[in-house]
Amino acid sequence: MRTGILACGNFIIDHVKIISAWPEQDMLADIRRETSSNGGGPYNILKDLAAMQVGYPLEAAGLVGDDANGQWIRRDCEAAGINTSQLSVTQEAPTSYTDAMTVEATGRRTFFHQRGANAALIPARVQPANSQARLFHLAYLMLLDSLDVLRADGSTGAAELLAQARAAGLSTSVDIVSTENPQFASIAAAALPHTDHLIINEVEAGKITGIKLNTKPVDVAAVEQCAKTLLGMGVAKQVIIHFEAGAVVADADGSLHRQGSLQLPAGFIAGATGAGDAFAAGYLHGIHEGWPTAKRLELAVCTAAACLTHPTPSLGLRPLEQCLQLARQHGFRDLG
Repeated sequence: MRTGILACGNFIIDHVKIISAWPEQDMLADIRRETSSNGGGPYNILKDLAAMQVGYPLEAAGLVGDDANGQWIRRDCEAAGINTSQLSVTQEAPTSYTDAMTVEATGRRTFFHQRGANAALIPARVQPANSQARLFHLAYLMLLDSLDVLRADGSTGAAELLAQARAAGLSTSVDIVSTENPQFASIAAAALPHTDHLIINEVEAGKITGIKLNTKPVDVAAVEQCAKTLLGMGVAKQVIIHFEAGAVVADADGSLHRQGSLQLPAGFIAGATGAGDAFAAGYLHGIHEGWPTAKRLELAVCTAAACLTHPTPSLGLRPLEQCLQLARQHGFRDLG
């Protein structure tokens, strides 16, 4: 019997540097403090699930460089109990990393990203058939250069990889990064017919469908319509769209679900980095366990809230019951 989650795609190390001020060109600023943490959808989700103590196998699939950052990622995964047998090493590119420069007085951040080894990930590097996992999660489309290349027939490497996972007996899920890409809709559309669960935010949903969505405040009915449109574009089971106020799910059976996020008090949020991935981790756990949609959504908004308690993507996550306790403490927003 299949069990566990195989998460594939971006493995990034984030170097967060607290600086004295943002310098003028050619000038110097002091680095006051610095930390390193996990980054990238699959890496964040696997670390989140490990912190949630889910109890089933967690597997990483991707590409890192033969360097100190790559060794750091592999050690960090292994320390969390994540199987790295499909986290390959290349000498052709450095491990992907981001330098996040944060001004101490204001908290304003500037990012310098090295796409590195993630850009070289191709389907041949990943073997879903060698895994006994139940779910295959791929992220982020638009930040996996080789997998995102549109072929002459309109397909992509990501679509090929998702098809391989399905053929091997795994259920598939996909996440996308919010970015400007003139081929955004085409790259996403290629993957949708091979996707069982699409887990994205309202910005990404609008970019795929061409539906303009108001974000502040979100028009929940319009988001639901967007989710139904995405089902019509090939997603097999569910489209899950999350946003600050909550989330909606459109199911292939025609049903719609709404879930408000937690009503958090002032001062609760220490940082929003990784909150979308934490939402996805909670929802994927519910899929893995066969929970009804309403229960999946409740956990997902709770794991997203837990993430907000720490500036890093995963150190705010906690065992499942402690995540759910946040809902009892703070309650849910009403989405109508």
